Amino acid sequence: MKVADLMTKNVATLMPGHSVRHAAAIMLEQRVSGLPVVDAGELVGLLTEGDLLRRTEFGFPRSASERWNAATSPEGSARDFVKTHSWQVGDVMSKAVVTATEDMELSEVASIMATRGIKRLPVVRDGRLVGIISRADLLHIIAATPHEAMAMGDEAIRVGVCARLREADAVLSAQPAVTVENGVVHVWGMVPSDVERDVIRVAVEGAPGIRGFEDHLSLFRAPARKS
Repeated sequence: MKVADLMTKNVATLMPGHSVRHAAAIMLEQRVSGLPVVDAGELVGLLTEGDLLRRTEFGFPRSASERWNAATSPEGSARDFVKTHSWQVGDVMSKAVVTATEDMELSEVASIMATRGIKRLPVVRDGRLVGIISRADLLHIIAATPHEAMAMGDEAIRVGVCARLREADAVLSAQPAVTVENGVVHVWGMVPSDVERDVIRVAVEGAPGIRGFEDHLSLFRAPARKS
């Protein structure tokens, strides 16, 4: 699935000349934590809750790097003053914005959000804003995914379960035995901890087509070493 299939096209936006007070009101009204900033349709920045919380009214403590820049660079100190004191969106917004394109795969978007701690990505076409995609949009995909995409035979289910378990091989002490009866997966074997039991359960429950899961695993503890 592509970004174009899931993105929100009717996006609330700000302009650089808008006031911070107006921006905060729009965020509250729209129940969002960030808004793209556009100038003549072109994306020029993103204003987030984080940008607003750094304002001087809240006494937000500056990071070590910000304090260093202020101490060693008069220009950096001046920029910091403008960002924390100005009432114009254009002065307060983040200008280095990570964006998506309509033809990007959702898996790529999810990876960017996870690795960079980003909640939303403006979607651009030739520099112009055409939509936005958020973590909430991706969660809708998970919630809407049917537990059984299609009816599957027991052997097909077993093959799928075993493949999922092999993906977890690095964190399992041994592969369990797997049988399937009428879509219900039965797993036998011995595990050294409840954590490994959970790994097996998660792997099985994520396999397509299963109707149930029966855990026949036995827990064993490695004998303590004698001192």
